[in-house]
Amino acid sequence: MNRLPSLILGSLIVLFLYNCKGDDDGDIQVPRIATDITINLNLPQYSPLNNPGSWAYVEGGSRGIVVYRLSSTDFTAFDRHCTYNVQELCQISFLEATIFEDAECCGSTFEIVSGTPVSGPAEAALQYFNTQFNPNANLLRIYN
Repeated sequence: MNRLPSLILGSLIVLFLYNCKGDDDGDIQVPRIATDITINLNLPQYSPLNNPGSWAYVEGGSRGIVVYRLSSTDFTAFDRHCTYNVQELCQISFLEATIFEDAECCGSTFEIVSGTPVSGPAEAALQYFNTQFNPNANLLRIYN
């Protein structure tokens, strides 16, 4: 009949162990920073974006934004904050025509059109921003 304290103690230990999961990065997400900026593609720092297949870094988001021009009217824009080890504040960089990467910090590469992981430990896609291009004024709006 004195088993009640042991049963309670055992239940508390099980509950404690259940709530002490390992340090799983899966629940930590890149902070969603409200962004609504317009860049003038006539400015020197954004002039590479006047040609399809080119890219430029833009201030904004959590760790900056990388913009890539797909065609004469289509752009992609992603937060540079790597989605693996988010707390490490890793920042992806443009690597080549189809890839972003951060080999040293988060060890992952991402596809340039969709932001999906191509290799490495990252499982989540890069945070995406909407784009709206005004060809008459050569202005690109980046927003979420």
